[in-house]
Amino acid sequence: MIQLKSDCLVFQTNDGEQVPCSAEWVTLELMGESATLVDPEVVHNASAAVLHYFKHELQRQFISVSEFALALEKVLRGFGLSVYADCETEAPLPKEHRIVESNLHQLAAAAAGQGFELLFFPQLRQELQRQMQQAPQVVRFLGLRDCVKELAGAERWNRRCQNLNDQIVDFLRSCWQTESASQFCALVVL
Repeated sequence: MIQLKSDCLVFQTNDGEQVPCSAEWVTLELMGESATLVDPEVVHNASAAVLHYFKHELQRQFISVSEFALALEKVLRGFGLSVYADCETEAPLPKEHRIVESNLHQLAAAAAGQGFELLFFPQLRQELQRQMQQAPQVVRFLGLRDCVKELAGAERWNRRCQNLNDQIVDFLRSCWQTESASQFCALVVL
């Protein structure tokens, strides 16, 4: 077997295919364009932490994408980011990634003039359903922090903001789990 670079792991798909990749590259792929919204040092440290965990603590060279995504979620949450990656059953690694995005801040701004949270949550459910109809592999919601501050009417982050942040993530998670196609895609909230 060819020795891997020190920053690489072999990612396994459901069909048994093994793809060697840099942990940082997979992190950037999972985060997509939202990686540009985060300090590059945070992204680098998060991927390095997950790589170290699998390679050195668990002494594994082969992992699934869902295992990596779940470990990455924990690390990014440790850095103070609100992310969610649910990968209960994993679809094979595609040749072409299919990622759909929605901006939570724009949804909140639209609801702001009409009833804030009362209209925001039904609109959020409709947006998730609309995105799921496109049969994506990743549904990514961006702008959570700005969305929460808009809905809460807060200029600074406070306890109410954190509670609303958690409510939105929990709501998205529960809506996503009720979708029949959820077993074939991941949900990311940043």
